Amino acid sequence: MLRWFALSRGFAPFAVGRSFSNGSSAPTVKLFIDGQFVESKADKWIDCYNPATNDVVCRVPCATQQEMQSAVDAARKAFPSWKDTSIMSRQRVMFNYQHLIRENMGKLAANITEEQGKTLADAEGDVLRGLQVVEHACSITSLQLGETLGSVTKDMDTYTYREPLGVCAGVTPFNFPAMIPLWMFPMALVCGNTYVIKPSEQDPGACMMLVKMAQEAGVPDGVVNVIHGQKESVDFVCDDPDIRAISFVGSDRVGKYIYERGTASGKRVQSNMGAKNHGVVMPDANKEHTINQLVGAAFGAAGQRCMALSTAIFVGKAKEWIPEIVARAKQLKVNEGTKPGADLGPLISPEAKERVLDLVQSGVDEGADLVLDGRGLEIEGFEKGNFVGPTILSKVSPSMTCYKEEIFGPVLVAMNVDTLDDAINMINSNPYGNGTAIFTSSGAVARKFQHDIDVGQVGINVPIPVPLPMFSFTGSRGSFRGDVNFYGKQGIQFYTQLKTITSLWKEEDVGGASPTVMPTMK
Repeated sequence: MLRWFALSRGFAPFAVGRSFSNGSSAPTVKLFIDGQFVESKADKWIDCYNPATNDVVCRVPCATQQEMQSAVDAARKAFPSWKDTSIMSRQRVMFNYQHLIRENMGKLAANITEEQGKTLADAEGDVLRGLQVVEHACSITSLQLGETLGSVTKDMDTYTYREPLGVCAGVTPFNFPAMIPLWMFPMALVCGNTYVIKPSEQDPGACMMLVKMAQEAGVPDGVVNVIHGQKESVDFVCDDPDIRAISFVGSDRVGKYIYERGTASGKRVQSNMGAKNHGVVMPDANKEHTINQLVGAAFGAAGQRCMALSTAIFVGKAKEWIPEIVARAKQLKVNEGTKPGADLGPLISPEAKERVLDLVQSGVDEGADLVLDGRGLEIEGFEKGNFVGPTILSKVSPSMTCYKEEIFGPVLVAMNVDTLDDAINMINSNPYGNGTAIFTSSGAVARKFQHDIDVGQVGINVPIPVPLPMFSFTGSRGSFRGDVNFYGKQGIQFYTQLKTITSLWKEEDVGGASPTVMPTMK
């Protein structure tokens, strides 16, 4: 039996790639190879759980070597014809694709809430931020323009254009099951590449729906393929000689591994990894705006965002606002993601919950004040869920484990300093460089901060400064490995290579005799 979701406005219904087999009550997730959902012959399967109940939602295969090779073979065989497809035809596919995503946003969000746990509103935001990348990809006829310089010397012109690389691959995390895949394969495809993507085994459903929508939008068979698995699939992607480039978003450990192994195999790699994002609160900031933004950025999505504002640095008297932040955080409602009024849902797994609780306790043990304790939370009807309520640790120092580690949960770490320079030095001493923000009413303070801070993405009175797709996601230092970032102009650069043509057409050859002297350049 297949689980069906109907596409809207006249398109045929499609399956998200789940079927029941082996007498199990949980459906199995299929592979997507050469335009077909394929039942895996894997002997190892991973259970995917609803984080609010810990009930099994589906079973995910660890694809066999032969199945993974079939996915790459399909992408390799599809590449020549897709590369030669006109850029306007690829653009029209993206126009169709963005329409399908928008029309089916509710279905995608429902799947994300079921498998990942975030609230429906947050899940729709997950889809929307990915959709915006697809919409920007529709500008490919401008984004992929080359350069020309006429008459570099007499009768000689030089021009460049961007060509696709070939087969590319992506490995995505659990926390944004729609947005991160949409950062990857649409940009690669619109440039003329083919793709193999490995979604997170913890919530693969949204990616399966998205690739099927891509097929309905006009992407030919074999141009995008999906494999599943854990370390073996990552190793395969890093080692396969036909894969030219790898995009990764996820943890430090895996990101460094993929970068080192992938580049050792001669591949391009872009690897977005961990973060410790700081928000600096100046005493002159708009208090109401700042408190609202801090609470939303720290606790939204249960803190499971690489751009979560997990650390607040209060400068001078601004520390007096901490009790009001605590009071505001207490008003947030924790519940299963489909429940009306829910502000944040559960963590992805019991292991993730345990890690968050351990880091909170380490802060207490090392001398921090636990001014808001979200541990021990039980939600009626969802007692087995992975819930942690908003938690705030104050009087934290840089030596504490809760500061040095990325918590990845609904925990705000509060620190106090005397001056703006102290705050800047603290942030620049941290190894991560994904994002930071300052809250102030002073243009001079904001300008000094943006100039002196060594972080790739800076918000001024904006807590989560993730750029819209006409720019690029520019995390830096310990948060990124690679030379070229995600989406925007840099995304086009990552998925293409320059070809430079130098041509000579001599004016005297127009209707003239063949030259007999040695050619020279003047």
